[in-house]
Amino acid sequence: MSVLTIMPVTGDLWPKFEDLFGKQGACYGCWCTHYRLPPAMRRENDRVRNKEFIKARIESGPPPGLLAVEDGVAMGWMQIGPRADVPEWNNAGRVSTPVEPNDAADSAVWAISCFFIRNSARGKGLTHRLVESGISFARENGARLLEACPMTESKDSRSVGLYVGSTRVFEKAGFERVAERKPGRPLMRLTI
Repeated sequence: MSVLTIMPVTGDLWPKFEDLFGKQGACYGCWCTHYRLPPAMRRENDRVRNKEFIKARIESGPPPGLLAVEDGVAMGWMQIGPRADVPEWNNAGRVSTPVEPNDAADSAVWAISCFFIRNSARGKGLTHRLVESGISFARENGARLLEACPMTESKDSRSVGLYVGSTRVFEKAGFERVAERKPGRPLMRLTI
């Protein structure tokens, strides 16, 4: 029987993370850097630079997310940490803009900003398990609020837009809507 373990991603897990993201780097070479890099740098970068950036970030710590590993193979990833660690997630005008401006720099206000699930692992509840583990991880690391800005509806469960997660997953985990600046993209919060 397979055993799934969810753990903070650290430098020693880089080969598993790299394998999960594949040669292309997931989501058109993003390597989960979209909310970490300013737009000008994103336009300049290619998938190789993005890969180098996230590898250096993982190796320098603290862990920028959780990796779900089954039988030695990474099946899913969730980016989670203080809002300040994903600066582009805090920009004015984004659906994920903090409700309180000071939340962007508050080390106790955390965000779940991205997911990446291996095709063969989709539709099996892995996102739910990652969020569950993320709540514990945030609590253990001093978070008092955990926020997400998921998508309410998608025509296709394989939609690239679902990298932000599904509203349904966060509702089941106890998150509540605190703002909705764009239809179908609520800012959701869990008080820890």
